[in-house]
Amino acid sequence: MDTLLLRNDASVLHITLNRPEVRNAMSLAMVLELRQALAAAEGDGRTRVIVLRGAGGHFCAGADLKDMAGARARLADDADAIVKVNAVFGELCVAFADTGLATVVVLEGTVMGGGFGLACVADVALAGSSAIFRLPETSLGVLPAQIAPFLVERLGYAEAKRLAVTGGRLDANAALALRLVHAVHAAGALDNALAALLHEILQNAPGAVAATKALLAKARFHTPASLVQQAAQAFSRAALGPEGVEGTSAFLQKRKAAWAPQ
Repeated sequence: MDTLLLRNDASVLHITLNRPEVRNAMSLAMVLELRQALAAAEGDGRTRVIVLRGAGGHFCAGADLKDMAGARARLADDADAIVKVNAVFGELCVAFADTGLATVVVLEGTVMGGGFGLACVADVALAGSSAIFRLPETSLGVLPAQIAPFLVERLGYAEAKRLAVTGGRLDANAALALRLVHAVHAAGALDNALAALLHEILQNAPGAVAATKALLAKARFHTPASLVQQAAQAFSRAALGPEGVEGTSAFLQKRKAAWAPQ
């Protein structure tokens, strides 16, 4: 990896965006490497949680504008050059949104544009008190195109629209009030907070987490009545599967389940 630092800690993959000289602006190369790292984690049979953070005290300053300039330069040969570059980032967001792995972001310093979008995609977002969130796209004459669905999902339509039309700027506490992030910690306390969060996540069966995430994703667009049978089938598969058998046995025997850290 040229733009990422990867560290495996048992069942947790720590991914650090590693372009600190540009506040981890997301180049096309970084987007492709993130897709590669996610696909490898999903297929290795070991990883249960992915943690995303940035090097150098910043999370991500959004898209690298050099990629858009390069796409503009190719327009004479490819009228869809900008479309293709933008869509690659959208596919990254969808891949992280759809993964069955648990995802956590640790947000410090600059969290802008596409970085703001990744914060919305993650299952759990922890912020340091230094974090500043911006949606600068409209001030640059462009759109927060690929992150728009995730802004609405995390913040609701009214708040997403307000931030988009004002080029919204939020500090960490304002982000917490909007539930953009789930907790705010002083810089020196972030690592301990992350460790405690990972311990909580790892108490839960990985297959059950993945199935629950998939069911919750469907619940956004379906009525409860329409999901009764599908939810019952999913519950039955889990209850009769190895995780359900182990989990209930561990509960009755007053011990930790096999997947939980001992």
